[in-house]
Amino acid sequence: MSLFSHVSAAPPDAIYHLTTACNMDPNPQKLNLGVGVYKDASGNIPVQRTVKEAERQILTEEQTKNYLPIEGSAEFSALTRGLLLGCHGSLVDSPASVTLQTPGGTGALRLALELISRQLPTAAVWISDPTWANHGQLCTQAGIACHSYPYYNSATQSLDTDPFLAALAQVPAGDVVILHGCCHNPTGADPDRDTWREIANLAQAREFLPLVDMAYQGFARGLDQDAAGLRTVAEADLPLLVCNSFSKNFGVYRERVGALSLLGFEAAEARRLLSQLKVMARTLWSSPPSHGAQVVEHILGQPELRMQWEGELQAMRERINEMRRLLAASLQDLGTDTDFSFLVRQYGLFALTGITPEVNEIMRRRDSIYFMPTGRINVAGLTVETISYFCRSYRAATT
Repeated sequence: MSLFSHVSAAPPDAIYHLTTACNMDPNPQKLNLGVGVYKDASGNIPVQRTVKEAERQILTEEQTKNYLPIEGSAEFSALTRGLLLGCHGSLVDSPASVTLQTPGGTGALRLALELISRQLPTAAVWISDPTWANHGQLCTQAGIACHSYPYYNSATQSLDTDPFLAALAQVPAGDVVILHGCCHNPTGADPDRDTWREIANLAQAREFLPLVDMAYQGFARGLDQDAAGLRTVAEADLPLLVCNSFSKNFGVYRERVGALSLLGFEAAEARRLLSQLKVMARTLWSSPPSHGAQVVEHILGQPELRMQWEGELQAMRERINEMRRLLAASLQDLGTDTDFSFLVRQYGLFALTGITPEVNEIMRRRDSIYFMPTGRINVAGLTVETISYFCRSYRAATT
């Protein structure tokens, strides 16, 4: 008998399980609209040209494979804050701003929640309803109480602004509120600038700690436009945590490139918090992975490469938005009962379509179209050629 014979099997991760099922499906027309990766017009997950060029330069110039410092590259950290806050943001070079390189955005969230668990043991974390499924699991793994606030109105397919703000107005002092920086997952519905100002005002009045999860900067309107909400909160001179990922906007998913930034704290307090974060990071991953972060640092640090990358990112963003427009128009042309015009008012990879679990099952069983039972789809998983297949499948499943 093993010492672990009592351990039961954990349920599979829903997204990875969906991908596995799709991969095993022999139907040549199968579609995977579940996993959150950008796909190009041919349905491939591309490597950006600027990423390949940065890798070529790094390979030529690299002199060592030595460990990075626990907090990662200082240049990477400064460039990360510049991307988040704008080149002229007062917090970019402030001694009160600290950034740690992490294994992806998930690593940043895990480290932030570990800090909260250890240093704010009575704090609870508030997450939107709905939200990225991993938010709740990360809180559970860190041993933190987790509550939800209303966010999305499924009847209007839009942000439920009044209940959302009313709930934030009741968050106890000392608690933490996770906010999606842009391209809300799974709804694609984001607060406007006025709503972000109200969020900042509530954070000041209620004395809760904002934690901004920025996973999709550049996928909605543009790099600066997508960071407008984060910058509004930062400009309010509030302490806040920012967890960002470079997986999507650089397409370096498997390289695990992310960062945790602490902004708006007193300089001495920021240094103390950094010392604690380094101790925790040492026990979690010791030293962050280097290659993907070198690529990001290389591109952001070279004006010519950065300009080329921004052009590639713009093309990705425009393709996503075009798929939204085409999907809404195609569904309307088929005479479906539901008005899907909300798709063009939302941003990012994901759309919460309102497709029921029953219809989802029919589409998967009949036509090998895989997406979450919640109705969330990755619109970048569609192409001009496959949108009609998706729409006809939906029409057939609902009539």
